[in-house]
Amino acid sequence: MISSSMLIKLLLILSISSVAFSVDDKCAACNAVAEELERGLSNEKPRNHLDMRHRLDSTGQRRGKLIDYRVSELRVVELLEGLCEKMQDYTLQKLEPTRQEWIKVDNWDNLTNKQEARAYSKDISTYCGRLLEETEDEFAELIKNGSVKVGDVSKVLCQDLSKHCSKTGGSYEDDGDDDDESDGEL
Repeated sequence: MISSSMLIKLLLILSISSVAFSVDDKCAACNAVAEELERGLSNEKPRNHLDMRHRLDSTGQRRGKLIDYRVSELRVVELLEGLCEKMQDYTLQKLEPTRQEWIKVDNWDNLTNKQEARAYSKDISTYCGRLLEETEDEFAELIKNGSVKVGDVSKVLCQDLSKHCSKTGGSYEDDGDDDDESDGEL
């Protein structure tokens, strides 16, 4: 039989961990991930083509491919690598009782409730991992074919691919529907 103090401790642990494993507003969280990706895209430095001509043929000429960096798998890897770890710099800021947004924290010492803020940062980092797992292949292809540009990441990632946001009246809103079986398209 479980004692009442054990039961209270168990309930306390479960309630604390439930905060860290749930993202209520997936649209806002997705937009925060998109914002970090935008930062990565805008900070990209121009790169030369990738020279994959390492083999010499019988006449001494180099054989292989010359790949444009902008359409390379390397670019996709460099953009997405470490993204979810960077999301640990974000936390949830409550603006009003019903409105909250994800913000990048520059100085954790300035926060009043650091423990709660850290729990939210782990939460969005976990969300980022799930988001990338769901959308990575399609998103990588869109990056490689040039469909993802600075200023467009949020629309592509949060509206088109993950469907965590819907476009209504010129702004993004949480669609509130985790089962995107029917969105009016045939």
